Amino acid sequence: MQTAVDELTTKARAAKKAAREVARLSGQVKDRALLNIADSLKSRQEEVLQANEKDYEAGRRDGLSEALLDRLLLTPDRLEGVAADVRNVVTLPDPVGEVLDMRTMPNGLQVGRRRVPLGVIGAIYESRPNVTVDISVLCLKSGNAILLRGGKESVHSNTILAGLIKEAISDAGMPSDAVQIIESTDRALVGRMLKAKEYIDLIIPRGGQELIRRVAEEASMPAITGGVGVCHTYVDSSAAVDMAVDIVFNAKVQRPSVCNAMDTMIVHSAIAPKYLPRIAERFVEADVEMRCDPRALSVIGPMNGVRAVPATEEDWSTEYLSLTAGVRVVDSFDEALDHIERYGSGHSDAIVTEDYAAAMRFLNEVDSSAVFVNASTRFNDGAEFGLGAEVAISTDKYHARGPMGLRELTSYKWTVIGGGHIRQ
Repeated sequence: MQTAVDELTTKARAAKKAAREVARLSGQVKDRALLNIADSLKSRQEEVLQANEKDYEAGRRDGLSEALLDRLLLTPDRLEGVAADVRNVVTLPDPVGEVLDMRTMPNGLQVGRRRVPLGVIGAIYESRPNVTVDISVLCLKSGNAILLRGGKESVHSNTILAGLIKEAISDAGMPSDAVQIIESTDRALVGRMLKAKEYIDLIIPRGGQELIRRVAEEASMPAITGGVGVCHTYVDSSAAVDMAVDIVFNAKVQRPSVCNAMDTMIVHSAIAPKYLPRIAERFVEADVEMRCDPRALSVIGPMNGVRAVPATEEDWSTEYLSLTAGVRVVDSFDEALDHIERYGSGHSDAIVTEDYAAAMRFLNEVDSSAVFVNASTRFNDGAEFGLGAEVAISTDKYHARGPMGLRELTSYKWTVIGGGHIRQ
């Protein structure tokens, strides 16, 4: 009987072997494989949704939070969106083989760089079964193999999706071993996977702070260890109130369980008396709880249906992933930036303003993976940025930052062409 460790080793080796073949496949083969995946998501929709229902009901029985249940849930509309993202990736240029900075040196050598796949990408993720598709598709298009390890809460969904993907790519002439999923839910496998440097070239965690911290501490291979989103929207003194209400409401409410949803709203004191009662009334529609500093509480006051409570120090550094928002009033632009620098995670931060100088300062000085002027933080997303999908949103400052698409899953090698050159 195969143990969990045996499963990891066997599948990691298979992925490593397949990676060499995937790296040399033509763009046409890879695109045909991706189109097959999109078609299969539609033709096998009921099968996928039935598996997801098992996970969802088990998660509800196990007491998963509403945020995690929302991340776990697949619906016909969500599956259609995943398939659309796959088709969008097909339309993107194949990055493999792209030549960068080719030049002829004074001695006649032609020196340049060529974009190449990374090899085997390891993904450890929680709750979201759509990640199984998103990561697989981007890895395959960029010439990589993928080793997937989802959470036990989505095991049925992930298994059926990975099987669907393997069949679809095999029918297109791509090795099915290029996609591997660890079906065992043994938690010890995470530690083993983080030490499998001989097989895995990059590890990407998708989950909460505990998982990301563990990967940062234990991974023996390069890892993307950013991604926690403590996201802010600053409503400047010159902001158009109606616009600010719409942007903040969208950033908080449109899908609160994801990493680019707003966590803290910072409001300039000059506009707070006009703005805060308006957004408080709007938040009543979605039953948002506001955790307010004393000044925000005094401005909002007792309002019918409004859920406003005093904030604690811990609230400012919390990624809520729920219908909860911190609210703080400041007296200056610089005070707002100081708050973001102190409590932010470098993920997604926005300003609402009619002041061009303030907008440019915000873009220049806020050190986050994506910064926005007069737009919702919810746009920090690979599909919204034209990448088709994303394997993660990185808050790291090296290799990749922000949504990671095709190019972020490649490296490069130097290529040198001579005509009998020798170094003197």
